[in-house]
Amino acid sequence: MNIELNRVRSLAFTVLIFLVISRCCAEDAQNAALLTVDRIYKSNEFGGQSFGVRWMPDGDSYASFEKAAEGEGQDLIRYEVESGNREILIPAAEFIPSGSDKPIGVQHYEWSADMSKLLIFANSQRVWRQNTRGDYWVLDRQTKKLTRLGGEDQSPTLMFAKFSPDGKSVAYVRNNDIFVETIDADKQEAGGIKAITQRASGTMINGTFDWVYEEEFGLRDGYRWSPDGKRIAFWQIDTEGVPQFTLVDNTSKLYPETKTFCYPKVGQLNPAARIGVVELESGQTRILQLPGDLRNNYIAKMDWAGNSQELVLQQLNRLQNELKIFLAEVQTGEVKIVFTDRDEAWIDVDDDFHWIDDGQEFVWSSECDGWNRLYTVSRSGERISPLTIGDFDVMQFLEVEPNGKTAYFLASPDKPTERYLYRVSENNNEPIRVTPADQTGTHSYQISPNLHWAVHTYSRFDTPPITEMIRLPEHQTVRVHADNKELRAKLAKLNLGKTRFLRVDIGEGVELDGWEIRPPDFDPAKKYPLLVYVYGEPAGQTVLDRWSGSGYLWHQMLAQHGYIVMSFDNRGTPAARGRAWRKSVYRQIGVLAAKDQAAAVQCVTQQDNYIDASRVGIWGWSGGGSMSLNAILQYPDLYKMAIAIAPVPNQLYYDTIYQERYMGLPADNPEGYKQGSPITYAEQLKGNLLLVHGTGDDNCHYQTMELLIDELIRHNKPFSMMAYPNRSHSISEGQNTTVHLRQLMTRYVLSNL
Repeated sequence: MNIELNRVRSLAFTVLIFLVISRCCAEDAQNAALLTVDRIYKSNEFGGQSFGVRWMPDGDSYASFEKAAEGEGQDLIRYEVESGNREILIPAAEFIPSGSDKPIGVQHYEWSADMSKLLIFANSQRVWRQNTRGDYWVLDRQTKKLTRLGGEDQSPTLMFAKFSPDGKSVAYVRNNDIFVETIDADKQEAGGIKAITQRASGTMINGTFDWVYEEEFGLRDGYRWSPDGKRIAFWQIDTEGVPQFTLVDNTSKLYPETKTFCYPKVGQLNPAARIGVVELESGQTRILQLPGDLRNNYIAKMDWAGNSQELVLQQLNRLQNELKIFLAEVQTGEVKIVFTDRDEAWIDVDDDFHWIDDGQEFVWSSECDGWNRLYTVSRSGERISPLTIGDFDVMQFLEVEPNGKTAYFLASPDKPTERYLYRVSENNNEPIRVTPADQTGTHSYQISPNLHWAVHTYSRFDTPPITEMIRLPEHQTVRVHADNKELRAKLAKLNLGKTRFLRVDIGEGVELDGWEIRPPDFDPAKKYPLLVYVYGEPAGQTVLDRWSGSGYLWHQMLAQHGYIVMSFDNRGTPAARGRAWRKSVYRQIGVLAAKDQAAAVQCVTQQDNYIDASRVGIWGWSGGGSMSLNAILQYPDLYKMAIAIAPVPNQLYYDTIYQERYMGLPADNPEGYKQGSPITYAEQLKGNLLLVHGTGDDNCHYQTMELLIDELIRHNKPFSMMAYPNRSHSISEGQNTTVHLRQLMTRYVLSNL
């Protein structure tokens, strides 16, 4: 009997252990299917593959860095596209400086024209948004000698170093002046450094830019070698008289430190921009005499005009509704207008400028006919011909053959939320889709110099990117370089909500594109709170069918907590929907967009019974932060909660180039500035509001947040806020900052919606 009892006990214990293990396994599986802030932002669990290359000049091969076959560092490898053959161009050992046992950490490089030398950028430091200051080295491939540029000064102070066309010298910017250093070992002056510009005052900047030109025009490298190497043309920015802004650092030392820089807010004095040309042999500098007030015109682009005697310039007036293209004769200083583009609203700076047909024509994009189209313009400006026709927008011009007979660009005539590769030819202006018809989503291309190949990356909203090498124009896959299979497998184990793209009819013939993420266990009979993600300004879209990584996963995490998450692109966002769509917000930023966003919310809450109209929240960053404020303050009965990160509560406190482009001058549009600024509606706050800002934000200043806080206090309005000490606009600096911010946002949503 005892034996039988022991058997029963043993069996019961086995069953109990099995049940415990099964339950633990089930809990582990359940936990593995759930997202957390730490999983998304702290670990690298959902980090994906990427593939970056630099095309070689021949166009049939590319180079990339790979882990060294021997020792530390990385080898620079060359691959032939067709065959896939691999060779080590430069082994990691050649990147080791004399007296060191470790190779340089190469962050960027440039070949000399004959590829006998390599210019290496390393040890970089951030200047405003990007790392553009650091150390430069020259590696002589024949002698294997590695030389650090800059002379005896060994601090990382050099910017934008570039070989001369003959490869015997390197120019760079240091302390806001341009220098040329001779590197040809055969010359006696090798190692000699000569300053070719000399600032007349501390307010002058030669060869690079002030804050506002860099931020709003994307200009950083401010000089150009002439093709024959005899001259250097450069921007000269004079910030004298431009009002200064001060950032306060309370955390680095015992006493606060301040950082002051020129920042022209709307209606204030702008920096003056000039173009100078240095004759390197004589050292003489000629300043071009462009027409117009230097303080009320911008020089947005400058380069050599296909030869060493002329420059081509793009000049915008202060309102940015008139753009002139000049050809400037550098020896005489004569400047002539060859083309003028105008718009009743604003003109975006044209990055699509390409010389074709041996410099007899150039490619230009314009919205003058209602859609963003490509044109060819003769060098004299007398002949303008459409390169693309049809009612669709060219969203990004990529490449054109030197003879101008074939051009490649990104467009999406039928779906503004997607991007595909198209081409047009000299004999056929009708766009031909190159991206295969069965590949939906968003596509990008890095086309080879000979237009025979391209690195092709594509993704979808809920599908990570795939990167492959393709043959053009057939779009034939040669090989896949990054398929993100591991990431896809990890995502497949998650309990993710279903996603969909939608069109929302807000009346008066206006439909907004949007997307939706539903909870994984969605039940249409239940009621769910709605969180809206918004940007809404002319600088960006949120509704694109492309992978957005951690942002997508954070929204999916909220869906797992039982939230509907949506986003809408209101009128004025840079969607592929024609000029009228994009320019409709002129002089009413923050007004029409807020109206569209509110109308979209009202529409979906009325149509979709599963959305609880009493629990609607909104969040956004930068312009999206401003839009979130406008939403909850202008429509206090519609939104219960808002998170506004790094917003501009008062448009009068933002910079000239951005805000005046879309709103005009404040003296001419005082009511527009008032009605579009969230601070105007502070007294209307009813819902839960979280304000988040970095005190070191040089872009959207913490000052404007304090203005809003004062106004909310004046009207006795409760709110929450978080100031991140000394963080910039990205609120990413410092240990654990991103995790802390996302945890804060998550708690606020869960507690207040």
